[in-house]
Amino acid sequence: MPRTRTPYPTEFREQLVGLARAGRSVESLAREYEPCAATIHDWVKQAGADDGDRVDRLTSTEMEELRQLHKEVRQLRQERDILSKAAAWFAQNDVTSRRSSSS
Repeated sequence: MPRTRTPYPTEFREQLVGLARAGRSVESLAREYEPCAATIHDWVKQAGADDGDRVDRLTSTEMEELRQLHKEVRQLRQERDILSKAAAWFAQNDVTSRRSSSS
């Protein structure tokens, strides 16, 4: 099972991104402040996308919207499946009740 930890505070991330953009090496920041270099690299890339400097990745707002849309699609599919089963059940009962009443 993967280890999970509480996310780093936004201010902390922004501070490290600022230091990296100011010329500090990501590796030295990783040694000094704890997050691994790959994590800091990701923060710098995401900050670039959020600032409009990068077009090869979604902004944080777009990623959140995408998450919400996926959640909504899941919910709608679940509702559709329930309604489909209910319609089939009612159709079956309607056929059964018509047979009983016509006899």
